This record gives sequence, C-alpha cells and structure tokens, in this order.
Amino acid sequence: MEKFPKFELENQNGEIVSNDSLKGRTVIYFYPKDNTPGCTTQACDMRDSMTDLNELDVTVYGVSGDSKKKHQNFIEKHSLNFDLLVDEDFKLSEETGVYGPKKAFGKEFNGITRTTFVIDADSNILKRFDKVKASAHADELKDFLKEG
Repeated sequence: MEKFPKFELENQNGEIVSNDSLKGRTVIYFYPKDNTPGCTTQACDMRDSMTDLNELDVTVYGVSGDSKKKHQNFIEKHSLNFDLLVDEDFKLSEETGVYGPKKAFGKEFNGITRTTFVIDADSNILKRFDKVKASAHADELKDFLKEG
C-alpha cells in the first residue's frame, strides 16, 4: 500500500502537525488559496459536514501555500471547524504530486491542484481523490468513509 509522505507542518496557530500526531483515519485535502471562491465553497462544505465526519472518527486538515495569518483569517471569516496547515514552500504539495503547472484564464503558472487524501494512522493512503470538485466533495468523502 502506498504511503503518504512524512511531513511536519504548522497549523494556523503555529502548532506542529506531523504523521506521528495522526490518529485513526485522516482526510488531508490540498486546495489552491484561502478566500478564493472555489476554495471557500470547499472549506464551507467541509465545515458543514464536520459532524458527520467526526461521527465517522475522521480528522480533517486543509493544506495550501498560504501563511498562518491568512489561514487564521480564512478560519475566522468562515467559522471553519478544522485546522489548516501551512505549506508555504510547497514541499508536501510537491511530494504528493499535487503541485505543478496549471492553466487558468489563458495563463500558465505553478499551483496546487485540488486533491484529497484519506490516510490511516500508519500513513497508508486509503484513497486519493484527484481533480476534486469544490462543491459536494464532502458527500463523496463521507460515502467513501462509510464504506471503509
């Protein structure tokens, strides 16, 4: 079974989250940028599904290249009820293969492609969702987690 890369990232409060701190099943979702329309839709969808996800004994982390301060603002503005991890150098994003060339509005640039991983306490990847749609992804996740 494929392993999720070893990582050690700060959350919005400067607390370290790493593979060693994960317990049970964990959802780690990568998204391009705080406070953009699609990312806000996705984050609010996760927020609204958190009761169901908690009942499935799942921890959720969002990851982007934004700073702690931007993450704090994003959490406060949208009352998010899960941690956001800081990957400012895109190291984890690159190691998981979610960072690279993208096209938008006729321009090419490097960025994060919306991708979600479900991993277990031993960092085994149970499921990888590629090219995630910002809306309704939480339902897709819940369906997968209920089966497992």
